[in-house]
Amino acid sequence: MKIGIVLSGGGIRGIAHLGVLKALQDQKITISMITGTSAGAIVGALFANGIDPYSALQIFQETRILRFLRPAFLSPALLSLESTIPLFKRYLPHDSFENLKIPLIITSTNFNKGKLVYFQKGDLIRKVLASSCIPGVFNPLMIDGEFYVDGGVLNNFPIEPLLNNCDFIIGSSCNHLPEIDKFRNIKHVFERAAVLSINSDMEEKLKCVDFLVEPYGLGQTSLFDTKRAEEIFWLAHEETLKQIDHLKTKMEAKEKGIIAK
Repeated sequence: MKIGIVLSGGGIRGIAHLGVLKALQDQKITISMITGTSAGAIVGALFANGIDPYSALQIFQETRILRFLRPAFLSPALLSLESTIPLFKRYLPHDSFENLKIPLIITSTNFNKGKLVYFQKGDLIRKVLASSCIPGVFNPLMIDGEFYVDGGVLNNFPIEPLLNNCDFIIGSSCNHLPEIDKFRNIKHVFERAAVLSINSDMEEKLKCVDFLVEPYGLGQTSLFDTKRAEEIFWLAHEETLKQIDHLKTKMEAKEKGIIAK
């Protein structure tokens, strides 16, 4: 059975995908295809290149990627991702979709045309970074003469490429928001509004997901709260293992042509 996984965007919350993938890997569940946006594109590229999920977490912690960011002078954003390209080349030296061990499709937003784009061929690193360019925070990246920004602007949960290519689809979402009864500050208001926006079409998309891992309340974590990286990893890992028997039951039922509840 061909198993696909879709990895949402979500800044530092995307570390949760590594925890999910580690649990699946430990349970000998083989992923055949990956789609991802933003943080999900970064995690997807590393995993598709054969890097162990916990090793990827350690890479993040040891390199402290935020130290590689540089101010984006005379541009419409605060920071530039261009300076991180050499760092990514350490772990993706071939810089190619075609040389990944698992097929990967990532999304980005063509800022010139205002259209969603799926990348799955050619140079890899620049397209992964383009998928992660949060508008206003990171300077848009130029690819083939046009500017690209975060894929989450138009599609933060790119399940579509998996629909006709996989027999079973696992979703990993790191943006769950609990109900609240008060606002902490204006930053809280803006961050919650942003997550609500990217979650707006999730209800419809989840109809196509066979199994979802979505740690409770993770959407409350700030995009750049790097101190929570390890905690987020194990939170998602534990959540996946809690549901692993249910996942295996659904996989067996799907393989036999039985609809599992």
